Amino acid sequence: MAVKDILLGLSNANGPSGAEGSAARLAMELLSDFTPVVRDSLGNVIAELGDLNAARHILIDAHIDEIGLVVTAIDDNGFLHFAPCGGVDRRVLMGSEVSVMTRQKLSGIVCCRPPHLTVGEDVGKVPAFKDMAVDIGYGADKARELVPIGTRIAMKGRPAALLGSRVSGKALDNRAGAAAIIRTVELLEPKCARLDCHVTALLSTREEVDHMAASCAAFSVAPTEAVAVDVGFAAYPGCPDEECGKLGAGPMIGFSPVLSRAISKKLTKLADREGIAWQYDVMGGKTGTNADDIAVTAGGIPTGLISIPERSMHTPVEVVDCDDVEHTAQLLAAYIKSGGIQ
Repeated sequence: MAVKDILLGLSNANGPSGAEGSAARLAMELLSDFTPVVRDSLGNVIAELGDLNAARHILIDAHIDEIGLVVTAIDDNGFLHFAPCGGVDRRVLMGSEVSVMTRQKLSGIVCCRPPHLTVGEDVGKVPAFKDMAVDIGYGADKARELVPIGTRIAMKGRPAALLGSRVSGKALDNRAGAAAIIRTVELLEPKCARLDCHVTALLSTREEVDHMAASCAAFSVAPTEAVAVDVGFAAYPGCPDEECGKLGAGPMIGFSPVLSRAISKKLTKLADREGIAWQYDVMGGKTGTNADDIAVTAGGIPTGLISIPERSMHTPVEVVDCDDVEHTAQLLAAYIKSGGIQ
């Protein structure tokens, strides 16, 4: 299946942290074309392939959840008040369209005070979450009937193919990584019988709320090594060049104290051997991804990180390049076929 089709489909699915069901079910459907798939007690999607009895066991992980909101109260005018689930950017919320994840599909708008009524020190100020609300068009009684407290709210984006190989949509952090994992499994599937290692493909939940689930899955499956796939910052005017990759210039290979240098170096050598363009992603401490938690699970798991460059992170209009996703999958497949670190 083309990476662009996988990406647009996954972007269109809703799956805020802790309520990843829709996105997870779609991912399971895509993965089940190649190998059996299960979900664990935290909703992680897990597929296993290769030689399940091999001594070497490689885990590849990408989180399937997205940032979102959770309803905390409904006031006497029917407005939904909320708290963030994950690193929601308040600057892009006002006036945004959202999906209220009830049994009856509801759309809403994050209320926005008109500039004409904004004066004094409030001009140019971004309201706090406690001062925002979602309008679903109902009065208090109907809103309380339809929307239980604790209901998740997802950003509503319209996935779109842009010029060339680029796409835009919500939740590409980290559906881009999930698409790379699915594509990796597809690339490996014809050769699974000849793999001399055990491979677990993990699409983990709850990453956007302090990486809550990947380490649990890693503990359960007990790999001998792992590679996490996430998104990284893509260059944009005003962003430091040394902290950003470039769209379309290939996957970003992580170097950090928490990461296995042996895995990082092996990934760079394989990329060069396979003719895959790649970029450095250097961090002086933690990576801010599931790699941090997987690496220190149980007695420690040597872990690498590949990041896909992304613009406008944590907005409804994130942008990635499908070529970077495809090249990430090709690099992962080459790493697995090589047997990982030996």
